[in-house]
Amino acid sequence: MIQYKRHLVTAALPYANGPLHVGHLCGAYLPADVYVRFQRLMGKDILYICGSDEHGAAITMRALREGKTPREIIDAYHDLFKETFRRIGISFDYYHRTSEILHHQTSQDMFRELHRKGAFVELETEQYFDVAAGQFLADRYLTGTCPKCSNPGAYGDQCEQCGSSLNPVDLIEPKSVLTGEKPELRKTRHWYLPLDQHESWLKPWLEEGTLDGHYHHDPAQWKNHVLGQCRSWIEGGLQARAMTRDLDWGVDVPAELPGAEGKKLYVWMDAPIGYISATRQWALEHGKNWEDYWKDPECELIQFIGKDNIVFHCIIFPAILRAHGGLNLPSNVPANQFMNLEGEKISTSRNWAVWVHEFMDELPGYEDSLRYYLIKHMPEQKDSEFTWKGFQDAHNNELVNNLSNFVHRVLSLTHKFYDGRIPDFDPDQGFEGLAGMDLGGFHDVELIFLFDELQEMADHLRSFDFRASLAKLMEICSFGNQLLQLNEPWKLQKEDPDTVKVVMNLCLHYVTALSIAMEPFLPFAADRLRRMLGLESLKGANELNDALDKIAEGEYLLEPGHPIAAANYLFSRIEDDLIQRQSDKLHGGAAAQPASAGQESFNAPPLKPVISYDDFSKLDLRTARITAAEKVPKADKLLRLEIDLGFEKRTVVSGIAEHYTPEEIVGRSVLILANLAPRQLRGIESNGMILMAENGEGKLTFVSATAETQPGAEVK
Repeated sequence: MIQYKRHLVTAALPYANGPLHVGHLCGAYLPADVYVRFQRLMGKDILYICGSDEHGAAITMRALREGKTPREIIDAYHDLFKETFRRIGISFDYYHRTSEILHHQTSQDMFRELHRKGAFVELETEQYFDVAAGQFLADRYLTGTCPKCSNPGAYGDQCEQCGSSLNPVDLIEPKSVLTGEKPELRKTRHWYLPLDQHESWLKPWLEEGTLDGHYHHDPAQWKNHVLGQCRSWIEGGLQARAMTRDLDWGVDVPAELPGAEGKKLYVWMDAPIGYISATRQWALEHGKNWEDYWKDPECELIQFIGKDNIVFHCIIFPAILRAHGGLNLPSNVPANQFMNLEGEKISTSRNWAVWVHEFMDELPGYEDSLRYYLIKHMPEQKDSEFTWKGFQDAHNNELVNNLSNFVHRVLSLTHKFYDGRIPDFDPDQGFEGLAGMDLGGFHDVELIFLFDELQEMADHLRSFDFRASLAKLMEICSFGNQLLQLNEPWKLQKEDPDTVKVVMNLCLHYVTALSIAMEPFLPFAADRLRRMLGLESLKGANELNDALDKIAEGEYLLEPGHPIAAANYLFSRIEDDLIQRQSDKLHGGAAAQPASAGQESFNAPPLKPVISYDDFSKLDLRTARITAAEKVPKADKLLRLEIDLGFEKRTVVSGIAEHYTPEEIVGRSVLILANLAPRQLRGIESNGMILMAENGEGKLTFVSATAETQPGAEVK
């Protein structure tokens, strides 16, 4: 077993085209955070790295849908990610982004080195090309019928209905997402990583934990489903994997390479390199050497991901690292499986999700409760499920009735009996309740039991068994409650105050130990408890290891006479109405899209009855430009607009005067329903209708065309 000097932990880079939901949180970021917080408390040199994944077709597609640039999309979601992670207590040492210059340079340098070493092969293949758009189509720019389940909305890389991985050429009746046209196959050249050439070392590395015949890691510590998925890929025959794409958004292939023009790095080469560039940026800002974490064999690399990323992190990225040379491979990739929601798969397209930022907006103060429930039901070996009722029950029955009540009773009794100071006791005093055992012996035995329980909790954490470690934490709390219940100090105080002193001192040791041990799971509550105990906040500087040493040596965690603050409840009950509102929101919003970054969600009106395509085709939607605007006399809500349709000019009366002044809308590009029958409004003939959207507060906003769009263009 290797004794590492330092440890590097990464969590999968979240893709910057939508907000984070609870499935994301418990898939990679929360388990990594629990592990890192624990190792800091044990005095380990550990670095926790992550960042936003900001390249790829899905981002440009979202930008197209929202009429924004890719930069606007990634900036909004990067900021949302950082704030969401901060508020839920994810303690990254550094959170980077792949759009930064240093990341582009790092990715290009790695590509150059791989190219120099002959790690790639150049292959000419046929790929779909959109003639109208004048570009090759990435996987997500193609849609068609799935050949396996006949879903008409499958993408070029995956069918989200049956979950099958696809190649674009597999699609039946493919269409371009950009234009709706049928694309044609054209030849293009790209660089490929021949994974089949790496099978000779990948197989023993994964199955035996050896690299070049030397011990690298213990495969018994890897999850069965991780190794199983990798084994399936290898047994199915590894194929060459494209490392470049024909795209207009991403990291450029180094320009000096022949054929590089118009080529970008494939996002699944670019994104994992984000772990390296993030480490480099952290090192630059902290006066460290990034190579100590990526090139020193005495640094352990652990990569937390979800099961959909297993192959990329266990086969493709290790092959890239190995082909480059001199870079550490992961000693473990503890991938979690998926979390479902109320009996169904989480679906962002149907808004069937619990969005983390919305949870914290609507349930402030319950961040630790969410962390607790997600760890308790973490999908470590199989899919798990989030239910609002289950969340409420776990909070009320375990955090409130067990943990919070135990802490409150111990601190309240300390104030009642000892004016809020830690009681001392005579260790030689006899203890009648245990057949004459002296109080000191009783105290020592119970502290040894506490030591053993904390060690067992730590062992679970070291082996990535977070559910078991959390259960052990709550068992420690339950044992503390039993000490109170069995000895009933509130009854015993008058007749046997010496026994009460040892019982209360022991319970205060339990509470103090809990204030440290709960920090990886419940960091906000741990900090509140530390303040109640009159102790400094934890800094992640060996505190748990120090506490274990003190217990083992028979030393006090809190010295007699130490003052504590007034007792407060760590948690209060969650009432039914709060949960009902969340459940109603989930079921009522399932047909709506999730809110974009920086936007507030609202209860959208229900969808109108389904219409046929023939009904829709009767609508003539056009782009137009407002050339003049003025208020309609004696009509507070109406504006008279002069509209340029390119081929003709029209007058349209619109009820937007309460939302916009004439001056601020002249020159705006808009969408107009052009074949609406004319009608008289305040003596003015209105020919058409401007399309507007209404938010939750009744504010109207334009459904706009871009300023570059030619007036009169048909909207399909």
